[in-house]
Amino acid sequence: MYHYDDYDRSIVSARVKQFRGQTGRFLAGKLSEDEFRPLRLQNGLYIQRHGPMLRIAIPYGQLSSAQLRTLASIARDFDRDVGHFTTRQNMQLNWVKLPEVPDILERLANAEMHAIQTSGNCIRNITSDPFSGVAGDEIADPRPWAEILRQWSTFHPEFAYLPRKFKVAISGATEDRAAIQVHDLGLQLVKNEAGELGFTVYAGGGLGRTPLIGQKIRDFLPWQHLLTYSEALVRIYNRYGRRDNMYKARIKILVKALGSAEFARQVEAEWAYLKDGPQTLTAAEVERVAMQFAPPRYARLAAENLTHLVDQHGEKAFARWVERNVKPHKVPGYAAVTLSLKQPGRAPGDATSAQMYAAADLADRFSFGEIRVTHEQNLVLADVEQRELHTLWQQAKAAGLASANIGLLADMIVCPGGDFCSLANAKSLPIAAAVQERFADLDYLFDIGNLALNISGCMNSCGHHHLGAIGILGVDKHGEEWYQITLGGTQGNAARIGEVIGRSFAAAEVPDVIERLVAVYLSHRHAGEEFNETLARIGLEPFRAAAYRKDAEIGEPAYA
Repeated sequence: MYHYDDYDRSIVSARVKQFRGQTGRFLAGKLSEDEFRPLRLQNGLYIQRHGPMLRIAIPYGQLSSAQLRTLASIARDFDRDVGHFTTRQNMQLNWVKLPEVPDILERLANAEMHAIQTSGNCIRNITSDPFSGVAGDEIADPRPWAEILRQWSTFHPEFAYLPRKFKVAISGATEDRAAIQVHDLGLQLVKNEAGELGFTVYAGGGLGRTPLIGQKIRDFLPWQHLLTYSEALVRIYNRYGRRDNMYKARIKILVKALGSAEFARQVEAEWAYLKDGPQTLTAAEVERVAMQFAPPRYARLAAENLTHLVDQHGEKAFARWVERNVKPHKVPGYAAVTLSLKQPGRAPGDATSAQMYAAADLADRFSFGEIRVTHEQNLVLADVEQRELHTLWQQAKAAGLASANIGLLADMIVCPGGDFCSLANAKSLPIAAAVQERFADLDYLFDIGNLALNISGCMNSCGHHHLGAIGILGVDKHGEEWYQITLGGTQGNAARIGEVIGRSFAAAEVPDVIERLVAVYLSHRHAGEEFNETLARIGLEPFRAAAYRKDAEIGEPAYA
């Protein structure tokens, strides 16, 4: 993984010292709130419902075990012993004290981490596939390119005050696991007919108040031009993005207003001034960065027959965990393992300091001391020997990290909502808890199969509700909390925004509504069909009818 050089260390340390002085002047009354606000936002510090919230950057979701222990120690010493992992592969602390934030940033800097550009109208944390470097369908490892983009975008003087925040995601596999089509800039590594590496470029994707799927604006961009083309694209947005209305300031609004063809034309015209200039990447520079992502020293192992391995132990719980939480690896004898942060009774994405310490120990013991954060709010050990899976499962289970629910309804994406966020219209966590309780039977969850359920507390869509097969959005109706349901959303190669089914529901109704929607799916699905496939085949109306009719004959196949 990437390690700071002297330049990285010097600029991050200087930023900590600078913010310590700024915080001191604010607390002494020498800076007003308006003066301090842009300074704290540049360092990832928000003022939320209960006080300061600090968002810590985890570039492309990759951590060393030492860094995870640092996050654990910060959560223990400066917060309420819990960190919240987000859909941007970051970690949030919801109970920090403002005078202590410079101390937190200093501890982060000592571990080669920071909170720079995790907030504000700038280029945010670059996200990527949590299975980068190990997935069998990988065209090229996206992490070196994500790191190059991180270095380019951090402290970029031209893009410190964009019209609004700007999010970048990059995928290196044939299957998009980074949700690139719902980002301001999405990059897909590809090879052309000559076998040359480059990028397909998408722009104008995003969720929030106006959810839109990104538009392809270039089929093939040679890798040498990644930075110059990205610079041209962000320049067009910086120049023409709306600054008079924050709700229309994202690049997706500009791309939609211009049309993808005209936007692409303007980017190409701007790129003509930058192409082949000083920021053109060289093979030597790419190799310098890529060397830090060299594969670990894998043992020469024979691939295990996982079915035989499971049968050897004869434990149903272990078999279920292997089925849901263990993914193939491109190196024989290895597997990638997801540690679930969706334990019943705990807020999705939350990890206690004890769990973070335990996950760091597991990374050291089983995965070369590295761990990944997913945008589904879980953790991944990317390089586990298959013969160690049972031992890993036992230790993960002891730490509360082995829920066998990856991809199931209980593996829901959920934002902190109104319990913490001052922007939220409604609470997310109690709704998640109620749905978890209703679907607590693991046998039933396995019968349902893959089903993405996502919950957001407001239109900002931090819980990615638009991309859930079932999405739940908290709305304010005359000062009361209600919940709107969408169906049919999906992420990945065939990304799609879910469709609102009708009027919103009171909080107490939501578990019943979800149960009825699932019942319609189960009663109408064909063999092997997932929720969205059944929805596409029979249409929205049977689901809508069941949702709004409490005595609906949901098992009646009249809609088939």
